[in-house]
Amino acid sequence: MEAQMFTNSHILAWLQYFSEHTQVDLEKVKILDITRKNKNLIPTVESHAAVLVFTEAGHPDIFYRMWDAGLGECEVWYNEGSEPAGPILHRPLKDMINRGINASAGMLILNPSARSTYKIGMRNSSFSRGSIHYVGSEIRAVILNKMHLAQGDTVCVVSGESIAVESAILAPEGTVIAVEYNQQDRRTMEENAHQFGLNNIAIIDHVDDKSMEDLPVPTLAFLVASASLEQEIACLLRRNPQMEFVVYTLDFCCAAALPALFERYGIGETEVIQIAVSKLTGKHTFQAEPAPWLISGRA
Repeated sequence: MEAQMFTNSHILAWLQYFSEHTQVDLEKVKILDITRKNKNLIPTVESHAAVLVFTEAGHPDIFYRMWDAGLGECEVWYNEGSEPAGPILHRPLKDMINRGINASAGMLILNPSARSTYKIGMRNSSFSRGSIHYVGSEIRAVILNKMHLAQGDTVCVVSGESIAVESAILAPEGTVIAVEYNQQDRRTMEENAHQFGLNNIAIIDHVDDKSMEDLPVPTLAFLVASASLEQEIACLLRRNPQMEFVVYTLDFCCAAALPALFERYGIGETEVIQIAVSKLTGKHTFQAEPAPWLISGRA
């Protein structure tokens, strides 16, 4: 078991400290230890009214990044030491953007505008502008529905940048392996991970045994169909013979051929659907968006 900076006794002591100095209902407090690997601070604060955050010294831009994500109206309760004792201070987060963390400690962040549930299918304008052409938000919502993500899932996402971002938010206790073959797309993926405060995304440039060997074993893969699709499926099945797959394609011939490819690799429970979305324009006509096929199956 890995050593933890904040043990159960530390956490209980900080809970006692904040219960004595604030009027917050501790039943509603979310505990987040960002000294542990792959923990996402910004999405957690966005979706919880009260978050007790445990952090080590450092993080010079922690409050600036939260402010930049639209969390400036949050209130931060903290003290100046590393122990749950002494005077307690509180300030709006927007007044703390030039501060860093000078000691390992707990702090309570209150967000009056928190959403209790995550909104699936974010607007494309939310993502970093770069080299990537994002799939429509309605189609992304259906894709995420087909993926059935759990909080601790490890997911491999090949050339599906916005899917990788939303998967990382939906699976905060897991890992998203984002595969981007194009260097500019990798840079945009890095910008998105930074923008959304996602520490549970690992970005790699291709799928093979070497690039995947030091990463967690995925249980689910989302792949945009390409010339390397079969090689990707074969590699992922070597990592996990019980892998689940969701494949996206705009090519009818590819969609028609995939059930046979799945069968060849022992992937069953195959389902093929097509998604069609049309939107009303300012000229009172409907404009159809690209209508992809989604092919899913389980090894």
